[in-house]
Amino acid sequence: MYDQEMRKNMTRREKILAYLKSQDEAASEGMTTLAISEALGLVRSNVSKELNTLVREDILKKSNGRPVRYFLVVEDDTTKKQVNKNKVSADKSNKKKQQIAEEARSQDNSGSSETDFFETMIGRKDSLKNQVEQAKAAILYPPHGLNVLITGPTGSGKTYFANAMYQFAWEKDVLSHEDMTVFNCADYAHNPQLLMSQLFGYTKGAFTGANEEKDGLIQQSDGGMLFLDEVHRLPPEGQEMIFYFMDHGTYSKLGESGKTHHADVRLVCATTEDPESSLLQTFVRRIPIMIQMPAFKERTMRERVAMLKRLLTIEANRIQRNIRLNEDVVQALIGSVTYGNVGQLKSNIQLVCAQGFLGSINNESEIKLDFDSMPTNIKDGLPRLASNREEQSRLTKLLEPTMIVHPDNSTRAPADRDNYELPYNLYEVIGEKAQVLQDEGLDHAAINNFIMTDINVHLKSFYKNAKFDRTEKSFNEIIDQDIIDVTNEIGRFLKEERYDVGENYLYGMSLHISSFIKRVQSGKPLRRVANNIISMVNDYPREFDLAKKIKKMLEEHYNMPVPDSELYYLAILLASLKAEPEIGKVGIVVAAHGDSTASSMVHVVKQLLSADNLESFDMALEMDPQTALKGIAHKVKRVDRGNGVLLMVDMGSLGTFNGKIEKMTGAAVKTIDMVTTAMVLEAARKSSLIDSDLELIYNELNDFNGYSRPMIESEQNVGNLDSLEVSDSRQRAIVALCATGQGTAEKIKEILDGILVDHLIDDIVVIPISVVGMSQTLEDLKRNYNIIATTGVTRPKIPVPFISLEDLLQGGGEKFISLIQEMEDTPEKGEDVQVDLESSEDLTEQKAQQYLGQYFTFINPQKLIGVLWNYCDYIAERVDFEFTNSLRISVVMHLAGAIERCLTNSPITASNAEIRSVQESTLYQIIVRANKVIETTLNLKLSEEEIYYIVKLFDTETAE
Repeated sequence: MYDQEMRKNMTRREKILAYLKSQDEAASEGMTTLAISEALGLVRSNVSKELNTLVREDILKKSNGRPVRYFLVVEDDTTKKQVNKNKVSADKSNKKKQQIAEEARSQDNSGSSETDFFETMIGRKDSLKNQVEQAKAAILYPPHGLNVLITGPTGSGKTYFANAMYQFAWEKDVLSHEDMTVFNCADYAHNPQLLMSQLFGYTKGAFTGANEEKDGLIQQSDGGMLFLDEVHRLPPEGQEMIFYFMDHGTYSKLGESGKTHHADVRLVCATTEDPESSLLQTFVRRIPIMIQMPAFKERTMRERVAMLKRLLTIEANRIQRNIRLNEDVVQALIGSVTYGNVGQLKSNIQLVCAQGFLGSINNESEIKLDFDSMPTNIKDGLPRLASNREEQSRLTKLLEPTMIVHPDNSTRAPADRDNYELPYNLYEVIGEKAQVLQDEGLDHAAINNFIMTDINVHLKSFYKNAKFDRTEKSFNEIIDQDIIDVTNEIGRFLKEERYDVGENYLYGMSLHISSFIKRVQSGKPLRRVANNIISMVNDYPREFDLAKKIKKMLEEHYNMPVPDSELYYLAILLASLKAEPEIGKVGIVVAAHGDSTASSMVHVVKQLLSADNLESFDMALEMDPQTALKGIAHKVKRVDRGNGVLLMVDMGSLGTFNGKIEKMTGAAVKTIDMVTTAMVLEAARKSSLIDSDLELIYNELNDFNGYSRPMIESEQNVGNLDSLEVSDSRQRAIVALCATGQGTAEKIKEILDGILVDHLIDDIVVIPISVVGMSQTLEDLKRNYNIIATTGVTRPKIPVPFISLEDLLQGGGEKFISLIQEMEDTPEKGEDVQVDLESSEDLTEQKAQQYLGQYFTFINPQKLIGVLWNYCDYIAERVDFEFTNSLRISVVMHLAGAIERCLTNSPITASNAEIRSVQESTLYQIIVRANKVIETTLNLKLSEEEIYYIVKLFDTETAE
């Protein structure tokens, strides 16, 4: 026995080594991380970290395969050490050969003998080919891999794919942490503080109940992989902390100031939502690899059959029996997947296998899945599939009349575990309950009926907790559609009576009516009413009155008498299904034109009030109203907690959506227009009061005039309309210009948006445009916007303040915004004001490198800046105009954007006529020769479209 006393004063590393040296298994069979951690009473992740360090130092060796075993290398005997090393190597080689052979045998339609885990994945050479290549590239990208975002609908296999990435990374020895850490952001979505503490850890006293310092999941994942599921549920401040960690590899615990921690963690995130609308753009920008998982119907038919076989094999392994099914059952199961993708297929397979197991409980070798006895919603998959003759034809060619799936006794890989995995062996539950019921004297039919109901309750309860879609369709697995119809009719009656029932009403009432009807129809005696039930009903007089009316509805529908005794049970059921008192806040959705107008307002309010009932929707200028309507309706659904939603909009079509959104979402919606940050702040403040309701907040906000003291008009202006200034109802805008209207102008917009938020300015939108056709674009914008300032690579000829790109990048943005505010306060309107800010310092190569690093994601500024600087020098020596600092930084930023577009395969467009219009110019020829600098150094060739915009950039900058 290992002596507990001898390790009191040892370090963790010393304890592990001493323990291994005391165990014979460490030299022969090897020891697992779990065995060591349990023996020493140490945290498993810490043990794993130390073991892998010892492996890298050649003090230990580890096996290839699962579970990983660690072998002690004898340090004082060179010969033994080499022999041991050869033995481990031989063991690895043999295991690897065995693994290759096993995987080759188990491949579906593949002769591949690759050993990485992705080779076991269905669809790796077809519908998942690009996804697998992306994942491998992200994992192997030096030096520490790339962060990944996996998107796709519910049940499409995002968790499975993340596990496969982890398995591949472990096999390629790029991780030093043995386990992948999984965190579902939705579990703490309504408690941001707790969510942040789980991720980053906290210090003692950081919040109530924080009695000691604790590490978060990021520190626990050091050297490994952290999977953030439902990442869109991270609050904005959480996303900001995560992307700061992505950039720097450091973080602070909750409650800490001035202290940082370091961790080397590979981040894999997943979401069912559109990243562009559900995540901060600054967060999305830092995730270079986006992997889109296809829906079940987007997979090839061969893949769908292979997935069905694999899921059936899992069930066969559980029960250690063959599973027999005919062609109709296969088609029904594949056709039954309507909303839940692979997850729904797994759920349906588990259900029919449980049913088949129950029907063949005395057959120890095989269970049979019978089409006629399957639930209606699964049987409906057959005609649903048959309605698409092309799909059915493809499936029929792949099937034999009978399919038999055998247990293969395989050890299931970690990547097979996902959110749809039952936490218990359903077949053991069935077997035990069947025996108990049989001992109680129930006949076979009664046992089957009882247990099948129980199976459904188990499965529905589990999939509800696993975020599996719950729809009315799922209830007819155990309840006739006729009973569901009656239940819905009763529900409508209760609604008319203004009686609120909770979310579980349909399920609970349907089960109750189903049980009662079957008992009556079978001729079995009805339940007697216990005295305690009668006394309970005395406390629910309203429910008893409603029960009488429901009794009458049931008698009319089924044309049979319902005994008075049933009234008491109905009354108690109504009381139990009654909705909880409404204590949810009124939801708030802010929708405004512009790329970040609404989100900027919401961001400010969340920072000031820590509000959790706000959502934003930014309506891009080119977005059509129908797309905006669907997007806003989605936001309303997310924020509605049963007390209605206040929709706060800026102008235009957004103010007309009220009625349509109510129909689409079922939520009560009130609309306030001409929204400002102050109004959103007041709405959030009022909605935090429990006794406030939607109507009350709406009425009070209509009378809200801001927090500042109202201005009193001078008496001499009263009644004199000519002396009153007519206000400009157009939204104020700052125009950002660059050659294309995309690259540099978007960076300028990010800078100014941040400054506007910091200054609590919510009614100014920044609009990026191209210098090509600039004059006409500005005239078009003037019809809808009050242009109050311009910025960028050139100064347009309009009488408003202007700041150059150089000044803006060197910190002049704050002064620029202050200047705009001062100009608007002056009485001289229409004066031709042209304003330049002096540069705070000379532009240097190092300064330009700093700008590139700050505003671009996919380029290496340190490597690139010298190339771009030489590019500018080359052109400066060959043109007859002054190459100013302002022009130089414009060219550097524009070229960086062009190079990034090449790297991300995001080409820009220009017409043939536009390209031809510049090809005869001397400047074009100079730029083509200058591009050789980039082509030679970076092995990148700029397109003719890119050259066109570079020429236009110089044309605009040097124009008189």
